[in-house]
Amino acid sequence: MGIEHPSRDIVGRAARTLLEHHIILGVTSSISLYRSIDLARELMRRGAEVYPVLSPKAAELISPEMWRWATGHKPYVRFAGELGHISLSRRASGMVIAPATANTIAKIAYGIADTSVTLVAHVMIGMGKKVVVVPAMHEPMYRSPVLAEALKRCEEMGVSILPPVIEEGKAKIPSHIFIADKVEATILRGEDLKGVRIVVTAGPTREHLDPVRFISNPSSGKMGVAIASEAYYRGAYTHLIHGPISIQTLPWIKATEVTSAEEMLKAIERAIESENPEAIVLAAAPADFRFSKREASKIPSEEGPPKVKLELTPKIAEHVRRKAPNSLIVGFAAETVDSEEELVERAYRKLRKYGFDYIVANYVGKPGTGFGYDTDEAMVIDSSGKILYKGYMLKREWARIVVDLIAKSIGRNHNI
Repeated sequence: MGIEHPSRDIVGRAARTLLEHHIILGVTSSISLYRSIDLARELMRRGAEVYPVLSPKAAELISPEMWRWATGHKPYVRFAGELGHISLSRRASGMVIAPATANTIAKIAYGIADTSVTLVAHVMIGMGKKVVVVPAMHEPMYRSPVLAEALKRCEEMGVSILPPVIEEGKAKIPSHIFIADKVEATILRGEDLKGVRIVVTAGPTREHLDPVRFISNPSSGKMGVAIASEAYYRGAYTHLIHGPISIQTLPWIKATEVTSAEEMLKAIERAIESENPEAIVLAAAPADFRFSKREASKIPSEEGPPKVKLELTPKIAEHVRRKAPNSLIVGFAAETVDSEEELVERAYRKLRKYGFDYIVANYVGKPGTGFGYDTDEAMVIDSSGKILYKGYMLKREWARIVVDLIAKSIGRNHNI
């Protein structure tokens, strides 16, 4: 009877989205290779079994034992005559090479299999399995025409590229959370939305009384950002329009930050005119009311409570359907209700009023769900009033469901 490595205690602790998936982690000799340990652990927390494959130079920089400790599996540095690269590839759902040096990328592009990493990558590509490459190097090397051609060849072979983050003259490896999100989306769905244009709204708006006081709500923007990220990872051109949020957004997608509901509406209308999106997801929570008058300077508190008058903000959903009659529109309804029946009734009424194709109805005010949380208790309702999905899950999982519906509705995925 084998003894399980204690490092594997974390498998599936954060999520079960990658449960029963076996992922090969290719590690090459970029100086950022130490960050792949965090990536391995994150993939495991989502349920994956992670098998490290190291280039010989990567193994010189950090002992392979570190990856054995991190994953609980034997790290492969060299394959002998045992055909381990074949059996490992057969078992795997996908492979991620992070970090990937320019040397490794060029070898994959031009068929050179002289390291364990490039050997396994070629086998995985040959088997038609998902391979994600995450470049990391100095910026001039990343910008070189030769590497650009190599990356293009890799993409033509079906390899998915997650770009680096350009900072301080370097093409740096992104956050391990971003990489794990990309790997998860690629393995579970692939890049089924290439060429599709999607506009997503996220977060609250602020309606100012004066420069320091405003009406708003507790929306964090997590759901909208998760939807925009999922769409991007699956190949879509994504434009995120968001109010004031503190969470990190992907550095590669177009983002427009606004403050008020009026500004959000204008930004959406400009995006519709210039981008003609196939799908629009209205996941933001714009304020319903604003002050009829905004003061240019701070109102002194010594003067006592100001006399204010409220008025309605523009209803963004109402304008969007008129502006984009041919776009698929997914709306959201955040409600404080006592029953599922009441939630369905309110959400469906909103869907019919604004001409949505789908609506995501979620409870707010409950502990662990709604504004500010990573999880949501919600349901998805279609234009006939049918409940397609309901339950309690991570917002990242709800985001995948929303993007699945978009893909299915525009004919990009028939297997959902």
